[in-house]
Amino acid sequence: MFLCKRLEGVGMSSQTVKLTSKRQATFPAQLCRELGVEAGDDLILERKKIGGDVAWILKPKKRIESKWFGALQRYAGHKKHDMESIRASVGKSIGIAKQ
Repeated sequence: MFLCKRLEGVGMSSQTVKLTSKRQATFPAQLCRELGVEAGDDLILERKKIGGDVAWILKPKKRIESKWFGALQRYAGHKKHDMESIRASVGKSIGIAKQ
C-alpha cells in the first residue's frame, strides 16, 4: 500500500484532478503513467485515518495476468450463458434431461 508513489529523484507533489458534473474524473497524464493505469482501468480508493486526518489512498486494481485466462473461450464462445442454458447443459452432461 502506498500514499504517494514516487519516481526516482522526484519528491512528493500535488496533482489536480478535475471532477465533471457526472462525477467523472480526469487525471493528469503524468499521474496515470506513475500509477501504471490506462483508460478503462479500475482504481481502488481506500479511506485511512492518519494522525487524526482522513486520507484517501489511490491505487490501481490488480489485473489478472495468467496464460490460462481466457484459454477456454473458444469452447464457450458459441454457447448461451444464461442460467437456464447453463442448467440444461449441466443436466445433459450428467444425464438429466430437461422435461
